[in-house]
Amino acid sequence: MFYPTFRARRIRGKEVFRNMVRETALSTNDLIYPMFSAFGKGIRKEISSMPGIYQQSIENIVAEAQEAYELGVPAVILFGIPETKDAVGSDAYAEHGIIQETIRALKKQVPGLAVITDVCMCEYTDHGHCGIIKDGDVDNDATLELLAREALSHAQAGADMVAPSDMMDGRVMAIREILDNNGFANIPVMSYAVKYASGYYGPFREAAESTPQFGDRRSYQMDPGNRLEAVREAQMDVEEGADIIMVKPGLPYLDIVREMRNAFNLPVAVYNVSGEYSMIKAAAQMGWIDEERVTMETMLSFKRAGADLILTYHAKEVARLLHKGYEVSRNSRCGCP
Repeated sequence: MFYPTFRARRIRGKEVFRNMVRETALSTNDLIYPMFSAFGKGIRKEISSMPGIYQQSIENIVAEAQEAYELGVPAVILFGIPETKDAVGSDAYAEHGIIQETIRALKKQVPGLAVITDVCMCEYTDHGHCGIIKDGDVDNDATLELLAREALSHAQAGADMVAPSDMMDGRVMAIREILDNNGFANIPVMSYAVKYASGYYGPFREAAESTPQFGDRRSYQMDPGNRLEAVREAQMDVEEGADIIMVKPGLPYLDIVREMRNAFNLPVAVYNVSGEYSMIKAAAQMGWIDEERVTMETMLSFKRAGADLILTYHAKEVARLLHKGYEVSRNSRCGCP
């Protein structure tokens, strides 16, 4: 019988050696927790398609953000549900809009927490699209002015970072210029550089109440079949001044995360989107998977692909498991040998 000179099981045989040579590590410092802030008081409405995730009024956002921070999650990203919506999404850039007031409350009551804001119009427009509509489609250049105003209003309210998700051409430059010209040159921009027109966003649209009232977003979000275009999109954002580039969704686009890691020396973020989260939750509720194990394996896949930061609705769960010293390979209840 032939015996190979190299035997992988020599290292795998002892936990101490497995830990010593593990190539990919996950930390609470990698996590960003998305939160949905709703206008009003006493609101804590669970998203039916996203168990454990809520639309919340500001006082409840603050309480949960404090909980996440105490678990070691260093940052949240905010999405807003305003009191009213209109054709130009005016609450998005209002001085006392829902996100602006949420930022102020968080910075006052959880000062150590980094507050990142999603910069887009879809949650604030009555038509659900990501900008101003002209001739049945989003007017790219007219929308840039509103996105820039929105980003500036977030910085003025105390945001630590802004994250444009709209996919308008030129929006990173527009935001960088307005921030720099108004004394916020130190505010970084995390660009949703590569955002695909994906079917994985369904639960989010319930959470953010942002379903388009007509058509779809394929004229401005990327075609799922395109890889080289992703590099071009990211390159434009880097040249315009992005500090972090993001890929969204995550799991179906791990190859694109690796493309970003190979092509650029900036930090790379990945958004573990609502549909990915909900699929794990649904399968776990049916007893088909080990939820803890699959969640942690998913997080490791993002890191292994090259992501530095993970935006995930699992952030608090992951932080708790990390505190317990959870190891994916040792905590299987699947019955496998």
